[in-house]
Amino acid sequence: MYLPGSYSVALLLTILSTVFWGSWANTYKGTRNYPFALFYWDYIVGVVLCSIAFALTLGTFGTSGQPFILNLGSADTANWIWAILAGAIFNVANLLLVAAIDMAGLAVAFPIAIGIAVVEGVVLSYVVQPVGSVPYLGGGVALAVIAVLFDARAYRNLNPSTTRATASRGIVVSVLSGVLMGAFAPFVTRSMTHGHSLSPYSVAVLFSLGALGCCWVVNVYLMRHPVHGPSVSFADYPRAGARNHALGIFGGVAWATGTCLNFIGAGFLGVPISYAIGQSAPLIAAAWGVLVWREFRGASSRAWTSLALMCVCYIAAIGLIALAYRG
Repeated sequence: MYLPGSYSVALLLTILSTVFWGSWANTYKGTRNYPFALFYWDYIVGVVLCSIAFALTLGTFGTSGQPFILNLGSADTANWIWAILAGAIFNVANLLLVAAIDMAGLAVAFPIAIGIAVVEGVVLSYVVQPVGSVPYLGGGVALAVIAVLFDARAYRNLNPSTTRATASRGIVVSVLSGVLMGAFAPFVTRSMTHGHSLSPYSVAVLFSLGALGCCWVVNVYLMRHPVHGPSVSFADYPRAGARNHALGIFGGVAWATGTCLNFIGAGFLGVPISYAIGQSAPLIAAAWGVLVWREFRGASSRAWTSLALMCVCYIAAIGLIALAYRG
């Protein structure tokens, strides 16, 4: 299989994962009258297919480590369970994130949820795999927290088109999503670092299958009892149209590409560092939300200032976390 052979390559992969993780939600924003619970079925299919494609190509051919199928067979059963459980936890978090985007907007929901996730995920992953400089990691996490606070301030100063009740629910759902999003990281760390461990490609496949299995419980429930909007049924799925289905699958492929790249980078840098850099995706998401979707159109100067300070803090956080590997 392929694994990065140097710090610079591994760092590049994690930065690329940020771009993909921060961009996939645009596919949902681009759909037309497509409830997120139905969109998510297309999305999760894209995630599974892309993860398997990585495993059967880069994860199978190369000179490093075990090929994908051989690695699956030799890995401890416990590591299979950790990877599948991580995917299930992520799935719930991501479903809530999509709902939060629908209610609060891309430039708001992403920074709140992912800002919380990066703090929790880095701390818990470091407990399992203590790699990297604690001062640099701690400084990066602190800056990420400050970035979240600036984003919350920008949101308070924004003149929203949604009602106060919808806006409040959007923030609450974003927070819940962030807590769960950070909780899956230590399980991934465990599956990649203990006993007969899984390769990044094996983790990605089992992770995606865990997410798919979880959908049949959580997403089916959300179809009937949505966090936001009317309930839907499977009978509505065929009527969505080819365009909406294609966007959903493409969104899943984009997210899974970012995930595979992040896991591959983690094989060299360690999960705490790779996860922390990858979860700086709000920088990319905010750029999409502001420049393409015009979510801050008509916002006050205070909102724009807060948004700019959020970006500065995230950039500084990425820099410190990147230095943690050599610090």
